[in-house]
Amino acid sequence: MKPFTGNTRMFHPGLRTTRNSREDRSAPRTGRQDRAKGTDVATIRDVARAAGVSIATVSRVYNNQTLVNPQTAQHILKIAGDLDYVPNPAARSLTTRRTHTFGVLLPDLFGEFYSELIRGIDLIAHRNGFQILLSSFFRNSEDLVMTSKAMLGRIDGVIMMATDERSINTAAKVRKKVPVVLLNPCKMIEGCHAVAVDNVRGAKDAVSHLIGLGHRNIAMVAGPEENIDARDRLTGFRQGLTEAGLDPGAALVVPGDFRELAGYKAGATILRHKPRPTAVFAANDGMAIGLLASLREWGFGVPDDIAVVGFDDVALAGFMNPPLTTVHVDASGLGGHAVEMMLEVLAGGADSETRRIVLSPSLKIRQSCGTLDPAQLVRRPLMEPRPSNRDDATPRLQGEEEVQP
Repeated sequence: MKPFTGNTRMFHPGLRTTRNSREDRSAPRTGRQDRAKGTDVATIRDVARAAGVSIATVSRVYNNQTLVNPQTAQHILKIAGDLDYVPNPAARSLTTRRTHTFGVLLPDLFGEFYSELIRGIDLIAHRNGFQILLSSFFRNSEDLVMTSKAMLGRIDGVIMMATDERSINTAAKVRKKVPVVLLNPCKMIEGCHAVAVDNVRGAKDAVSHLIGLGHRNIAMVAGPEENIDARDRLTGFRQGLTEAGLDPGAALVVPGDFRELAGYKAGATILRHKPRPTAVFAANDGMAIGLLASLREWGFGVPDDIAVVGFDDVALAGFMNPPLTTVHVDASGLGGHAVEMMLEVLAGGADSETRRIVLSPSLKIRQSCGTLDPAQLVRRPLMEPRPSNRDDATPRLQGEEEVQP
């Protein structure tokens, strides 16, 4: 049979596949083609040939094995650097059975708290040679299941915030496939490490601070009921009142969802309440910031007319007017501890003992509470809001267009 002499991209015994049939077929070809750039990319075979060693030796160097002489390893790494060689992660994972990648599943990616949390995870992961795959599930159980399934096979483990029952149930299923480290879990899962914040203590500290300033009528803007952080902060709020001899059942608790708008809308409810609270504890800084905007719109001063305390200590809190007193949570440290736990699990395998770390928050005192005795506060009448067509008669934020019915 006559050999094919046309397009040399077709394979035939004795013929080398080239990019151009006019090229010198006797010239050795190195590298794999980068289709995006149309250039050759150095392969492990090229590094081994240039260094005068076997492919297996190069592989051992990049897999951090100690079987290679240090001088030989340095020589190989120098050659690889000269050739701009980058190990193929897919091939490497087949050899090591590791992808050097963590999955990170969070209920949301919006807001400064999550930004700091992700920064802490990414910092420690990169420091240890790992990448992260990040996704959110927006409080939707279907998204959570689909996202976790999509990650399996591409990751060595999952770091997951599991503050409610449905996320715990999904984490338990994922745990059967890969290691899982939980963030602020509503309950522990056998075989899973966890890192949590002592939300109860943080809330109690905030309430104790307000009581120490003389406040007795303290309201709270709470978080979503299904969220363990919100429930713990509400528990701490009530415990703080009880320990001071106050009736927690008599305290105004306005429901919220950790969003700024919830705090903003809570302002009208708090100001209309009889007797009007002299201080408010918001379950997170987002709602506290929204509350500050609402109080300002209604013409009430902070802390002259009403004191406000938040929770989380996001970066923006210190730049509010007035600067917000809040409970500081080391969100970056929370993420960093989770990565360190995951590294322990991967190093120790199934024998790694399950642990739970609880981080203690601290009160960051600024100017939104003041130092006056509540008896000295100006008892202003409730001002009428700006004209609005809203059913709840709440004032509009600056720049917000009024929607006509």
